[in-house]
Amino acid sequence: MKLIVLDRDGVINEDSDAYVKSLDEWIPIPGSIQAIVRLCKAGWTVAVATNQSGLARGLFDATTLGDMHFKMQQLVMEEGGRIDLIVHCPHGPDDGCDCRKPLPGLFQQIAEHFHLDDLKGVPVVGDSQRDLLAGMRLGGLPYLVRTGKGLKASEGTLPTDTQVFDDLAAVVDHLLGAKR
Repeated sequence: MKLIVLDRDGVINEDSDAYVKSLDEWIPIPGSIQAIVRLCKAGWTVAVATNQSGLARGLFDATTLGDMHFKMQQLVMEEGGRIDLIVHCPHGPDDGCDCRKPLPGLFQQIAEHFHLDDLKGVPVVGDSQRDLLAGMRLGGLPYLVRTGKGLKASEGTLPTDTQVFDDLAAVVDHLLGAKR
């Protein structure tokens, strides 16, 4: 199986320092939906791992989060692709969970879902160091995008072997050996 794990906010959709709190605020980054579709058509399995502390903070509820994820899946399906799994951490930073990135809990859930011992060699695409570190704890390969918070993150210290790209479409071009 060719598996890839994507962060959501800042990779697939526009991010906001005030949190993405509603369906109207969930706006895809240009080219991201098409990039996911291209992966699917090339035989990749796509998983999304996302921190959603806005739930714990009371900024939106589980129904609204479900609506945002439905919109994301629907946009991908309308173009002939699919997202095979979405996992999220609903906790705040001080809740003491093991799923909030940079901890590896979400990635363990993904590995278990797909009956994998680890995520060795699996591309992990994020716009922050914590996205990359969480996936690397199970052997994932770090890919940073400069969308969302990624431009700022790219100016700091990144995990060893991190590859940096302008956006998700550029990561997909690289993985599929395509030129844009």
